[in-house]
Amino acid sequence: MDILSLEIPDVKLITVNVIRDSRGFFSETYKKSILERAEIRVEFVQDNHSLSVDKGVVRGLHFQSPPHAQDKLVRVLRGSIQDVAVDIRKGSPTYAKHVTVLLSADNWRQLWIPKGFAHGFCTLEPNTEVLYKVTDYYAPKHDCGLAWDDPDLGIDWTVAANEAILSAKDMNHPKLDELPEYFIYGQ
Repeated sequence: MDILSLEIPDVKLITVNVIRDSRGFFSETYKKSILERAEIRVEFVQDNHSLSVDKGVVRGLHFQSPPHAQDKLVRVLRGSIQDVAVDIRKGSPTYAKHVTVLLSADNWRQLWIPKGFAHGFCTLEPNTEVLYKVTDYYAPKHDCGLAWDDPDLGIDWTVAANEAILSAKDMNHPKLDELPEYFIYGQ
């Protein structure tokens, strides 16, 4: 398992080892001791699994506000996504910046997204399944979002805005400059 810091160092790209033979494959997709060596010391309490039937489904940008903020470890079981993490920690040197990573069932990559980031993805293939581990339970009163198409973020979603498939909820999130200060860098 390899762990690489991205342009925003708190977000990590994790590539797991896959052992293949004529029967199929075997992989350790989560290993606490290796994450701890990368100073990721968390307890996962819930796994979430989504299926997006169509290519061009945009889910996000989502986060939970404190005290129920969530760290996430995201991976793709089938298909592929463009995964996005946006720094929403006020005062952070990378505030309002984002990282984008291609995650797929073929490349076995995972994305570590700590608290203080909004997360979303766009499906690049039909019937894409995403699994992510989280460090706090779903808390509806703390379920928040950020406008996926906020021009100030400059995210290239690989799908035209008029072709993106979104939930009604995801079409109505506030832009970053309208978002309350849920997260303060260093706190």
